[in-house]
Amino acid sequence: MELVYVLALLPAVLWGFSPILSKRGMASGGSSLQASLTVVAVDSSLYGVALLVRQGLDVAASLTLAGAALFLTAGIVGTAVGRLAVFAGVDRVGASINSAVISTRPFFAGLLAVVFLGERVTLVTLSGIVVLVVGLTVLALSRGGDRSGWQPRDLLYPLAAAAAFGVGNVARKFGLDAFAGVTLLEAVALNELGAMVALGTYAVVADRRDIFDAPRRSYAYFAGSGTITAVALLSLFAALQIGRVVVVDPLTATAPLFTAVFAAVFLRDLERVTLRLVLGAILVVVGVVLIVVDPSLVL
Repeated sequence: MELVYVLALLPAVLWGFSPILSKRGMASGGSSLQASLTVVAVDSSLYGVALLVRQGLDVAASLTLAGAALFLTAGIVGTAVGRLAVFAGVDRVGASINSAVISTRPFFAGLLAVVFLGERVTLVTLSGIVVLVVGLTVLALSRGGDRSGWQPRDLLYPLAAAAAFGVGNVARKFGLDAFAGVTLLEAVALNELGAMVALGTYAVVADRRDIFDAPRRSYAYFAGSGTITAVALLSLFAALQIGRVVVVDPLTATAPLFTAVFAAVFLRDLERVTLRLVLGAILVVVGVVLIVVDPSLVL
């Protein structure tokens, strides 16, 4: 049972630090599309190499057409759309606030998991999710985030990311259950391939050649974020394979707690970390504890 917690919390820590690199990349002259493409290109390459090492040229031995289509679609919605919104949010409201609002994802994922996957939510778990989201609300109202200021409408970007990630996680969980023969590497590689095709197509159609004019330093930051994301995604898929969405998703949603700490240390010149922000982070922890103390939810 403890393994589920570890696998679900590792992405939270990694995704807590990833926005720090993304914010630095944006401050260096990067854009949301450039960031999304760089991240997906890096982690797709890492997964491709890992697949070749592990399975040789028969990299899709366990896949069916339906399984491949599902994970590709999850990548388009849960990764391509989600990451575009993520990086746009980081640019506008800052890493700490953006990460906090994105963590409303458990509401989207939990609702979809109950409706489409037949998962159950106990009173303890529901209480934990409520406390967690209250904490996230306090974070959003903490007057922290980007020092240049931001408007309430800018929160639509992380909210859109939360909805996209919630849909993606439920689709991935369904795919891992429905297509038992698929390996984690195959699933996550297809997820990122779908995202890369979608983002690349958008860049070509929108004629976004400006992404090649960004400073080299911004690419370095986004490449670092992509490497972190590769590890985080693999851990998330492993957690979804053995645990329930209503447990895994809220635990990964604790990323803003770690982002707040990292921002206070590494983004002092770009963001404010206020007392309310710290209070919100504490409430997030309490919500997670309420979720974790209900062991009946873990398979």
